[in-house]
Amino acid sequence: MCGRFTSTTSAADLAAWFDIDTVVADERPEDLNVTPSREIYVVRSDGQERLLDAARWGLVPGWATDPSIGARLINARSETAAEKPSFRAAFRRRRCLIPVDGFYEWSVVPGQRRKQPWYFTAVDGAPLAFAGLWESWRSPQHPDGPAVHTCAILTGPPNAVVAPIHDRMPVILDRPAWSAWLDPDLDDTHVVQALLGPVPEDVLTVWPVSHAVNDVHRHDRELIEPVDPPRAEVQDSLF
Repeated sequence: MCGRFTSTTSAADLAAWFDIDTVVADERPEDLNVTPSREIYVVRSDGQERLLDAARWGLVPGWATDPSIGARLINARSETAAEKPSFRAAFRRRRCLIPVDGFYEWSVVPGQRRKQPWYFTAVDGAPLAFAGLWESWRSPQHPDGPAVHTCAILTGPPNAVVAPIHDRMPVILDRPAWSAWLDPDLDDTHVVQALLGPVPEDVLTVWPVSHAVNDVHRHDRELIEPVDPPRAEVQDSLF
């Protein structure tokens, strides 16, 4: 799964990187520990323009009667999202990119009770584009009320960098796939599915970080500072 990531690039820089036509989202502060239920940047298309928008992390399907379901739907498995009731409508028509600057995963360390956190980021320092799904939800009790935009991150099998640490990773799309992924008129799920797969191993770099990232109240840059690697064979293989 993907449960934490970093967001440090400004809206203006994201707009330039993702070839945005219109910025809808307000500028958000730098956050080195983005957690589920927070409002995050998303890149989506309205069929005419590419937008930098915002959505709450934790997808609420249009048919849901209670938005609390979003707490359980922060990730969608790329292998099954096209068929799952919670995700299939968004997979066909409401796909997005979720721009991040890095993400965290945790590994088991033999002989230790706490898992070791690791930070993954792009080798070249550029923003990463997670494949995401978004929905627009209105309360059944207030159908004329404001719509709430929510989203989920697609996950898939790990590449060679992530595999020693975790058996899943976020699906990261490279630039040539962005237009097709965002196209709301592309509803052939087989074609869409073919866009998904592990990112090449030379895209990512990784290092161990402090257990301070486990504190959801911490959002500072110290969270991504490297620490000494844990003593375990699986981690030693990374260095």
